Amino acid sequence: MLKVAIIFHSVTGTTNSLAQAIKSGVESQKDTEALLIEIKGEDIIEGRFRNESILESLSSVNAVIFGSPTYMGCVSAQFKAFADATGELWEQQSWANKVAAGFTIGSNFSGDQLNTIQYLQIFANQHGMLWTGVDIPGNCDPEQRNRLGAQSGLIAHSPDGKLNETDLITATYLGQRVAQVCARFAA
Repeated sequence: MLKVAIIFHSVTGTTNSLAQAIKSGVESQKDTEALLIEIKGEDIIEGRFRNESILESLSSVNAVIFGSPTYMGCVSAQFKAFADATGELWEQQSWANKVAAGFTIGSNFSGDQLNTIQYLQIFANQHGMLWTGVDIPGNCDPEQRNRLGAQSGLIAHSPDGKLNETDLITATYLGQRVAQVCARFAA
């Protein structure tokens, strides 16, 4: 059984909704299980991420999909605290050769969400992970998935706090894609 963790921080619930859609996509694939892990305020003590059980749970998965809303052009402070807490895992390259992907959402059309995806990609690369993007060219898909045309990861847009249905469909697709890539590596 392949395991894919979806670790994310959500403030308004839209990032959580994307994570749920990704989970659905992962679990639609044969012999694949998804673990949904939300970074919460109580995981941060005096500015530092302090939830060892979350870090331990990531050691036994085949893939990790990282998610954060975009704030001021990057991941949320809560997600950054989680990332900072993985330094010891980085030194040991504990996540090397795991599949990785990322997703974000912002309220502006640009809002620098690409920088958030690039941050997540660099974070995964530092850990020796293998990045999986969205392989659907924007504006070329009959279902209009990847409507914002981001190849590096899922970028969603919500100016009013409501998710665009197409972004949820793209999130489901990202979960399927990561599970399929994991299955190819496992074979």
